[in-house]
Amino acid sequence: MKSARDFARAYRHGSRARGAILRVVVVPNGLEHTRLGLSVGRVIWRSAVRRNRVRRIFREAFRLERHGLPSGIDVVLIPAEKGLDPTLERTRSELVSLVAKAWRRHGEKAATEDA
Repeated sequence: MKSARDFARAYRHGSRARGAILRVVVVPNGLEHTRLGLSVGRVIWRSAVRRNRVRRIFREAFRLERHGLPSGIDVVLIPAEKGLDPTLERTRSELVSLVAKAWRRHGEKAATEDA
């Protein structure tokens, strides 16, 4: 995900889940594949080196776990707190559980709206 429109749609219509490392926003994208969006701002880390390291860890966790995630969704990853120093292993496990939780919430919300 790159466009501001995609991020705005995810924030407006997406379902959320929060863990110790990540906040996850999930929304259907109408495509056959899953896309990743990252929101790692300067408020979290002043150092560009630290921000980029966190982005690399988030991207790698997504790459390694992509096969286990539902297809056809946009996933936005946001650091859960300031100054976080995530590890790849913990990020991978939390990513899978939080995406499942947010996707389940999305299904529940859609079922409630249809009823």
